[in-house]
This record gives sequence, structure tokens and C-alpha cells, in this order.
Amino acid sequence: MRLFPIRRAAVAAAAGFLVLLAACGPNNDNDGGGSDSSGASGFPVSIENKFGTTTINSEPKRIVTVGLVEQDALLALGIVPVGTTEWFGGKPGAIWPWAEDELGSAAKPEVLTFTDGIQFEKIAALKPDLILALYSGVTAEDYATLSKMAPTVAQPKGQVDYGVSWQEATKTVGLAVGKKAQAEKLVADLDARFAQIRKDNPEFANATSVMATTYEGYWVYGAQDPRGRLLQDMGFTMPAGLDAVTGTEFGANLSKERVDLLDVKAIVWLLDTYDEGKAKVKGDPLYNKLKVSTDEREIFVVSEDLVGASISFISVLSLPQLLDKLVPQLKLAVDGNPATAVQRI
Repeated sequence: MRLFPIRRAAVAAAAGFLVLLAACGPNNDNDGGGSDSSGASGFPVSIENKFGTTTINSEPKRIVTVGLVEQDALLALGIVPVGTTEWFGGKPGAIWPWAEDELGSAAKPEVLTFTDGIQFEKIAALKPDLILALYSGVTAEDYATLSKMAPTVAQPKGQVDYGVSWQEATKTVGLAVGKKAQAEKLVADLDARFAQIRKDNPEFANATSVMATTYEGYWVYGAQDPRGRLLQDMGFTMPAGLDAVTGTEFGANLSKERVDLLDVKAIVWLLDTYDEGKAKVKGDPLYNKLKVSTDEREIFVVSEDLVGASISFISVLSLPQLLDKLVPQLKLAVDGNPATAVQRI
């Protein structure tokens, strides 16, 4: 199930490894400014993050993504990272089909796993000159260790872990690699599509909607999660009271007393399997009393299918094909008419 790593294994660096990192050179936040020998403009740049300010002195050439989706923003800007962090799916290079055209014939990045935390040794071996960890849950200790290897851009200040929006992620990556204007255009073009969706679908305006999954009961993604932001970008609102449940996290489990938060105008369910997962949801007598269920205002998506995966990525590259599939089904869901059946996507 593509939920995110809810609980991360604690990672401690051995003393010998810290010595290795120190030998890698002073590529940290406190480096002095310098000109970019490649001739690229816009450097040095400084980017504020959760743990401080990161300075990038010159155009990076060897980029590793510790964040789980930043490879899409890089590829959209014409840059192939040397290393990516695999979240799910087992795709070569951790590159999904929606990004393959941008990858082209370039060598696929080396894939790092995330199962037991950050693979510091493998990252160091890749000799990065920039590490991106925007869409992540890195700790202050992780950040300090990574910053000994290369300038590291962690998750944004003042936002929940795993909460950066696709807009901010794209713009921040663009700034970090010296392609600020190109990144801003990518965001502006896609934002224009969202504006058109809102214009074409006035019924979405202020209609409540959520995305949920069946992790340990019911898990709902909050307003600060990219999935929640996706719905809001299309005009939907989050149900009243959801923020109190999710608090400072990207989502939360619902108690049986708060299953009413699922009674929205349209709900998107992310499931491990289609038939079995849907039967599990529809077989719950408590949920089945809700109008969202009786009116069949539900969209069921398998989390590792292409649409489900693109919902989890919410990137500048995954969104265009996702919107093609999702918007028509949301239109069917919000009409409240069971006769206009929502299709599997």
C-alpha cells in the first residue's frame, strides 16, 4: 500500500563512517561563494529549508535524490540524477512511465532503497555535489550527515514531512540546478490547466472530497498532503474537522467516531487490490451507512497501477496523465447519481 513510510527506522552513523564523510570535502552549507566554472548563471544560490539554509555555489553535475519524487522535477528540467531513492514499484532507475520520454536514452540512475532508512554509504560512494530531500522525512541528524557529503536541500521550513507541494518542489529544484525560469514555466503551464479544470467543472467548487486508504482501519490524507492539495487545486475542500485529526502530520487514522469525515461529495480510495480492497471498504457496515457509499460517489484506485502511482507521486510529470484519467471520474462521482457509474481507472 502506497501510504508513505509512517514509521521510519532510526539511523545512526558509525564513527568510522563520519570520518569517511569528513574526508569527502567541505561541500556543506557554510562553503564560501564561488563562480560556476561551467558558465551557468544564477549561482551561488541559497535555499532555506527545515534545518537551515543551504548554499549551492555552482551548477551541480551529480545529483542524488533522497526525497522520493524529485527525480521527476529533475527530468522535466532535462537533468538525470546519478542516484534516486526507490519508494515503490521496482521501476528501473526508479523512473516511472510518465518520465521515460524525459529520460530518453540516458543511463538510468542508481537506485537506493528506503526500507531501513537512508543508505548513507551508497550516497557517499556516488560522490554527489547536490542532494535533494524535499519530499522526505529526514531528521536533523540525517541532514547533518548528508550535508557533510554535499549541499543538501531538505523539506521546506514550516511544512509537514512528506508535505511539499508539486509546485514548490519543482521551483525549488529549478532554483537548485540553475533553471529557475524553466521550472517556473513548468509550474505556470500546469497551474493553468488546473485553472481550466476549475472553470470547466464549477460543481467541484467547495464540494468536499478526500483521499483515503485502508491502512490500519481508515487512513485519510490531510490538507497539507500533496494528495489533499491535488483535490484543493481542482476546487474541492477538505471536510471540516479533518485538520484537527491530522494535526502536524500528512494524514491520520480515523477512529470509528470520526468516520463521518469520509461522508464527502467524492472520495478517492487507494487500495492494494481492486476487487478485494473494494469489497473490504463496501463491506464495512459503518461506512456503508454514509451517503458517499449509498450514492456511490467513490473512485477506487489500485495504488501500484499507473494511476494510483501517479496519485502518490503528484509530480510535474505524473500530473498531466493523472488529470486525464481522474477528472472525468470525479465528475461522475460528484453528480450523486448512482446510475452514472464511476469507472475503474
